[in-house]
Amino acid sequence: MRKVAHRLKGPAFEAMTADRQIAAVEIDRVRKAFGPTIALDDVSFSIAAGGVHALLGENGAGKSTLVKLLSGLMRPSEGRVRIFGEEVTGGSPRRAHSLGVQTAFQEMTLVRDLSVLDNMLLPYAPVGVSGLIRRGAARKAARRHIEQLGFSVDLESEVSTLELSVRQKIEIARAVWRKPKILLLDEPTSTLAGRDVDWLAAIIAQLKAAGTTIVFITHRLREVRAFCESLTILRNGRHIVTAPVGEVSDAEVIEKIIGRTIEQTFPPKPVGAEAFGPPVLGVRDLKVGRKLDGVGFDLRRGEILGIAGLQGMGQQDLFLACFGMAEIERGNLLVDGRNVRLGSPADAIRPNMGIGLVPEDRKSEGLFLKLSGRQNASLPVIDRFARFGIIDGKAETRSVAAAFSSVEVDRRALWTRAGAFSGGNQQKIAIAKWLVAQSRILLLFDPTRGIDVGTKHELYVMMRNFVAEGGSILLHSTEIPELVHLSDRVLVLYDGRIAAELQGSAISEAAIMRPALGQTHVRETAAA
Repeated sequence: MRKVAHRLKGPAFEAMTADRQIAAVEIDRVRKAFGPTIALDDVSFSIAAGGVHALLGENGAGKSTLVKLLSGLMRPSEGRVRIFGEEVTGGSPRRAHSLGVQTAFQEMTLVRDLSVLDNMLLPYAPVGVSGLIRRGAARKAARRHIEQLGFSVDLESEVSTLELSVRQKIEIARAVWRKPKILLLDEPTSTLAGRDVDWLAAIIAQLKAAGTTIVFITHRLREVRAFCESLTILRNGRHIVTAPVGEVSDAEVIEKIIGRTIEQTFPPKPVGAEAFGPPVLGVRDLKVGRKLDGVGFDLRRGEILGIAGLQGMGQQDLFLACFGMAEIERGNLLVDGRNVRLGSPADAIRPNMGIGLVPEDRKSEGLFLKLSGRQNASLPVIDRFARFGIIDGKAETRSVAAAFSSVEVDRRALWTRAGAFSGGNQQKIAIAKWLVAQSRILLLFDPTRGIDVGTKHELYVMMRNFVAEGGSILLHSTEIPELVHLSDRVLVLYDGRIAAELQGSAISEAAIMRPALGQTHVRETAAA
């Protein structure tokens, strides 16, 4: 507590620290180094028992390292980590579990090739006197637990076949099943939207009422306000502030997270429909998958067209179809007014098409984490750098370096594996890939998921610059304010169909949410 005291003032600090016995977590002068890289530098703060505490900071600020220390996955280079007064000796997750710590990770720890039930049981499956797993009893207990949490899933389903949001709910359900005293939620809503966030809010309320301490790692300030009583901000591995949530404004939080003010989070939009060129991507009466049915629209040159909708309303089928990754049962795709048939992504990225997709899950669908950033960025069009079967490494590096500069990725990404970078920089690499391919149509599916506020701003500027230079963007986001402030038009999907079309001043959170919740199913177009 030595380092924290000077940063907090008055009764609020005294109330939070008066009784050290009730501290669920104590971080005491912790330093963590990975060779020359300092992930945490002399960090000290505490978290009171029984509350919900937000841990905030940019990607690379030290949040993930701190979570791993609390989870027993690593030990500090210096300092101490205490749980209810007992020191966590690193390198032993079982020790952290014995102290009541459970974690639901953003980069999920589920084994994709195993069933939901097998993942729920890992690593503490109940065994009988014979030493065999009591699967019948375990299945009943797991089913009862999941039903009590208010969602349903086939316990025998292989995890890899499930949607990302369902996998995240299973990750959370498994952590809650172990009855934690301290629950670490690492970006739990980055893959959740709408009713799923409400689902998590109800679970947090129940756990809090039962006395569980929750550490909530997030980039969404709205959820900090809704769920948390106190917060800690890290920046560049150092502790910046610990305070009650009500004593820090959103502007102050952002400034402390990034170390500077953001004069305008969202860049300005062009004024008037005359700012846009002719249609570059057209969809006509499209039917794809089990949901999307009868969708039609045009994406114009220089436009950001937002696609809003709650989870499972057909938006993913739409994006995949536009990239040649989903079979079209009915309808047509048009590029520059011509009917086209995309048999695969290879067709979509051809120069005469120029379509690139940034998918929902960058780690498993957008990048090869063991390859360098340069290799990831050039891979879709590597043949363009080949002469007589030999890759022109200098030309490849020049092209990738220019794309990395455009999206503000550190030059180290040219030779460093993608998995070594933060989530925000990984997403930049995934976008840079399509700049190298000279794509003119970007399909961005929730591109700021799990990214800090500073990097989000950089991506917003990149998107607006891309369309200002003649590109076009089809954008889906689970964060409605992004659709409001970035999109020139918004199409709202409900039950696989377009329920509303909004543009200009008619675009608002309320105007999007009403049709998204099914309150209207009439196409509504507002003038700019």
